[in-house]
Amino acid sequence: MTSVCCFQLKVNPTSSISKPQTHLRFNPSTFALPSSSYSKSGEPQPLYSSVKSFAPATVANLGPGFDFLGCAVDGIGDYVNLRIDPEVHPGEVSISHISGAGSKLSKNPLWNCAGIAAIAVMKMLKVRSVGLSLSLEKGLPLGSGLGSSAASAAAAAVAVNELFGGPLSTSELVIAGLESEAKVSGYHADNVAPSILGGFVLIRSYDPLELMQLKFPHDKNLFFVLVNPEFEAPTKKMRAALPPEITMSHHVWNSSQAGALVASVLQGDLNGLGKALSSDKIVEPRRAPLIPGMGAVKKAAIEAGAFGCTISGAGPTAVAVTDNEERGREIGERMVEAFMKEGNLKALAMVKQLDRVGARLVSSVPR
Repeated sequence: MTSVCCFQLKVNPTSSISKPQTHLRFNPSTFALPSSSYSKSGEPQPLYSSVKSFAPATVANLGPGFDFLGCAVDGIGDYVNLRIDPEVHPGEVSISHISGAGSKLSKNPLWNCAGIAAIAVMKMLKVRSVGLSLSLEKGLPLGSGLGSSAASAAAAAVAVNELFGGPLSTSELVIAGLESEAKVSGYHADNVAPSILGGFVLIRSYDPLELMQLKFPHDKNLFFVLVNPEFEAPTKKMRAALPPEITMSHHVWNSSQAGALVASVLQGDLNGLGKALSSDKIVEPRRAPLIPGMGAVKKAAIEAGAFGCTISGAGPTAVAVTDNEERGREIGERMVEAFMKEGNLKALAMVKQLDRVGARLVSSVPR
């Protein structure tokens, strides 16, 4: 049995970080948001002195779903450690430490995706009595096409929310994550929404923001083969490569492929999912030439038995799908070889499953 969860959030795309919009517009015929456990006019009290959260990596676009489809990937992502810090001014956030792949990131919370999201949640909760200190463990490489900034934002938003007992719904946390994405990589939710919600997510509308969770059947196996080459593909550069206009025939084709992809997800049809994943005629043809060897990598994946292959997000990571973990490793080996042979790039392959949970608390210390 397939199912779709849908909810609407009213968001102003031009809202600033200093004034996050948290007004929600409900659609009773689709999905009822969980009620908040605190009064919007009051300030919740922290339940913990410190918490640790995790948010998974994501694969955005999924071929023809540019800026409106994404999914979460299990086993890799970012961690945030958050604690009440009497040395931080009440109502403010300080970033004390960044480790892992994020050593080059700013510790200024106004310019760091984790800091921006944390501040947005604090303002939603109207926290004024305590200051918070945050440390970020980057498990995702920067500019990899795996939703690195979104994972940091998601982990931070969840950490702040959970420190105060989890009064905000996941939908409100997506708004906080979007505040961060809008600042650092652009106003798009196809990474941050699945990182927070888990599974597959379709962004039906941005104004107002409307998200739909697509339930992939639990009895079906789905493995992502993620191959990340040693190559930088900045999101801004990759977005600049996109065509300003498209033909009607390409619009019709991509729309049909995106529809087929959604249907395949709901039905657990890996063959159909892979076929649609590989069929983008608008974005991938412009971006693939900018990633050395990508064309050969895609061909190698499919010849090795993958159901489909495309660029993950803005790249340079290539993603292929299969229903068997061992075959996934073999596919990954062939993709790594193709990156080296045709693109002269070293690459690392991983085989991961779908993350159905999304960002979550992993530990806490009571006050």
